[in-house]
Amino acid sequence: MTATEASRAAGTAAADRPSGRRADLRQLIRYGLVGGSGVLLDMASFLLLYNVLGLNEQVANVISTSLGITNNFVLNALFTFDKRDRLLVRFLRFYAVGLTGIVLTYVLFRIFSDGLGADPNLVKAGSLPLVLAVQFVLNRKWSFA
Repeated sequence: MTATEASRAAGTAAADRPSGRRADLRQLIRYGLVGGSGVLLDMASFLLLYNVLGLNEQVANVISTSLGITNNFVLNALFTFDKRDRLLVRFLRFYAVGLTGIVLTYVLFRIFSDGLGADPNLVKAGSLPLVLAVQFVLNRKWSFA
C-alpha cells in the first residue's frame, strides 16, 4: 500500500467513526432517555408515597429518588456508558451523585414548600431539570469515567 492509499484508508476509517461531539451528543441523548425513565419512576413513586400513603415529602423524596437512582444506574451502565466492570464501585459513586440530587431537592423543598408555601408536587417536578444537569456532569466525570 502506498502512502497515499494508507492516508485515504485512515481518512475513511476516521470518517466512519463518530466525531467526539457527535458521540457526546448521542451519550447525552441516551442519558436523557434513561433519566426520563428514572424521572417517571421517581415522580410516580413520590406521588404515591406523598399523596396516597401520606408520607412526609422529605421521606417520600428519599425513597422515590433512591428508586430512580437504582433504575438509572442499571440502564446507564448497560446503554449509556456501556460499562460492566467494577459495578459495585460504580453504583456507590452513582448513588453518591444521586445524593446530591436529594440534598438539592431538600434545599428547594425548604425554600419553596416550607418557606413560601409552594405545593411540594410542583417543587419536586421543578427540581428535576437542575438535578439532571448536575448529575450528568458528575456521573460522566466520576461514576462512569
